[in-house]
Amino acid sequence: MTHPASKGALVALLIAPVAAHAADIPRPLPAKAPVIAPVPYYNWTGLYIGFNGGGGWGWSKDTDALRGITTREFPSGGALFGGTVGYNYQVGNAVLGLEGDLGWARINGSSGSVLNGVNYSTYLQWLSSVRGRVGYAFDRLLPYVTGGLAVGEVKNTITAPLTTLNGSTMGTGWTVGAGVEYGITPSLSVKAEYLFADIPNSTPLPGSQVDVKTNIVRGGLNWRFNWDGPPHF
Repeated sequence: MTHPASKGALVALLIAPVAAHAADIPRPLPAKAPVIAPVPYYNWTGLYIGFNGGGGWGWSKDTDALRGITTREFPSGGALFGGTVGYNYQVGNAVLGLEGDLGWARINGSSGSVLNGVNYSTYLQWLSSVRGRVGYAFDRLLPYVTGGLAVGEVKNTITAPLTTLNGSTMGTGWTVGAGVEYGITPSLSVKAEYLFADIPNSTPLPGSQVDVKTNIVRGGLNWRFNWDGPPHF
């Protein structure tokens, strides 16, 4: 009969070589966590130039002090096309900018015969604006609001029996609106924009005062510089 202590010693002798061999097996090094590259986001900061085009519709009113006539607001409409220059600065998701544009316009309207065959016509020949922009960037998508100064060349024609008077002047007013811009590439973006422009109290002819209000819907294409620069926070 084998003593229990002898059995234990025998088991220990059998296990010892196995344990020693196991101790000699190299253990795998702990795996490093995978390196995750930061997700790039769209950078709106930079100077840009572009062009835009669209249409406008609104109302005009003519006050003729010489004849004692003030027309009702009469409809006007037409097209416009021009160029844009601006600068954006991005802070986190907020995008602050300043934009100017100048464009040819053909937005006109006529009152029809008002009194004794007298007719009043207005014609917005060009339109320019200098506006601030405030937007919130959702990566490549940038909705924004905008507003500032509006300047335009207002032409006025008064047609009466045996008489036609023409005159034009540069009028100033204000504009406000909103839009959305989308980045196609790091340098190229498209936009859609609505503006309301009010140019009141222009005096194209002596004794004549013209008010022009215009709704503008237009699209644009912008080319941006410095978009590959560092992000700003």
